[in-house]
Amino acid sequence: MTGRGTLRPVYSTVHVTPSDPPTVKVTVTPAPRSTATLEVEATAEQLQRAIDEAVRHQSRGIRVPGFRPGKVPRAMLERALGIDRSDPETRDPIYEDARDHLYRRSVVDAVRQESVLVVELPAAPEWHSFEEGVGASYSVTVPVRPVPTLGDYAGFPFTPQVDEPDDARIDAVLEQLREQQASLIPVEDRGVEQGDYAVISFEGRQDGELVEGAVAERFPIVIGSGRMVPGFEEALIGLREDEERVFTVTFPEDYREESLAGQPIEFTARLRELRERKLPELDDDFATTLGDFADLAALRVDVGRRLHRNALDRARHAFADRIIEYAVANATVEPPDIMIDREVEVMIDELKVRLAQQGIEFEEYLKVTERDEDKLREESREGAEHRVKVLLVLSAIADQEGVEISDATVRQEIARTRAANPDDKRLSEFLGSARGRDYVRSTLRRSQVIEGIIDRWIEAHPQFSEVRHTEDQPTDTDVLDAAAEVVEPIDVDPDEEALEAELSAAGVGGDQEGADR
Repeated sequence: MTGRGTLRPVYSTVHVTPSDPPTVKVTVTPAPRSTATLEVEATAEQLQRAIDEAVRHQSRGIRVPGFRPGKVPRAMLERALGIDRSDPETRDPIYEDARDHLYRRSVVDAVRQESVLVVELPAAPEWHSFEEGVGASYSVTVPVRPVPTLGDYAGFPFTPQVDEPDDARIDAVLEQLREQQASLIPVEDRGVEQGDYAVISFEGRQDGELVEGAVAERFPIVIGSGRMVPGFEEALIGLREDEERVFTVTFPEDYREESLAGQPIEFTARLRELRERKLPELDDDFATTLGDFADLAALRVDVGRRLHRNALDRARHAFADRIIEYAVANATVEPPDIMIDREVEVMIDELKVRLAQQGIEFEEYLKVTERDEDKLREESREGAEHRVKVLLVLSAIADQEGVEISDATVRQEIARTRAANPDDKRLSEFLGSARGRDYVRSTLRRSQVIEGIIDRWIEAHPQFSEVRHTEDQPTDTDVLDAAAEVVEPIDVDPDEEALEAELSAAGVGGDQEGADR
């Protein structure tokens, strides 16, 4: 989807218009952290209507001989329910129901009258009075959508930083291309060396007993890749086809399987196949196999052009991120706790998706990182609050800039996203809902406001005209672009990087077959 960020919920706000005439008496008092306290008074007539409605509701579940459900007189209903109004300790289902009806109706009227943008309506208020023939009153504190006070967001004192590719980076891409074109050649006259591709069988034993999962008949591995526990791959060096070797490996102290952590395991391994990776020569002939290149020099020029294009794209993304941070730092906004709580849940859901993509259970992640869900939520709050502030500030800037997204643009983006994800039924259903359309509109709006700020800045600084929109870049992506992006990754998600580092430190991740890490 156009814009930056992942698919995420839209914060629902109770959008209302003033009612005419007023239906309840309301006093609105601002409260801390973007909340407001509503003091609501209902008339005796409004209270009576709520009680009558409660009587009808309660009588539907009571069988009284001679009366149809929902038609039981109040006096008989009170006797059937065991209500004793002379005893204040006696539970009164009718009044409880009436309070619920009165609150749900009157709080919406109160919000409508005062044009309060409520993020969420609490389930119940604090009642101050409730007396038939007199009326009722209550107070309730509601989270409201904060309106940021914007500071400067377009006069930033920095410029895009383009990290131009040098010969070393071009060489790295060419080496990556050679790796991609490598052949696996059978080896017969020597033993295993670093970098070889091997197929082995093995079994691991602890005190003579087979270790569960440490058995394989045909296990492929690149020697020196670090895929196995430390010491395993090194022990295979020199082994020839059909030879068998017995060796002992001590598992790391922090190994995720506690019964194996720090323990010596005896392995018996046999080499089934051995192949070496033969890379093509880096010459003119190699260049011609990759496209319409006259020689190696022409290939280097093309790789440099692609790396330059990637560098411009990275520079623009980084520039946009700095502008956003500049705008947020200069704005004043205090999100209510409910918006932060929701964003925490979004962040945890995103984490679960990233873990699932790596084949890691969420519970396993919590275990190896020594957390529980409560601790994870608490650690996520600071980042969640910042993300909410970003959304609110960008929305306020879009209001100030008059940025609007047409229905036709929303439909086009939905169609494009569905076409790009044809098998994702859940996403398709979400995009077809009112909430999904709101999400697309708000995402496009935030993206457009930042792109507009950048475009205006570039008009005033034409020396940076190359830092263009991503969609303005050529789209001739092929094997050369893929190799360039390996060396020059674009728009790396910092959360993804942090997750990779954390999992690596904890010894989690990768294929878990056999003695794999």
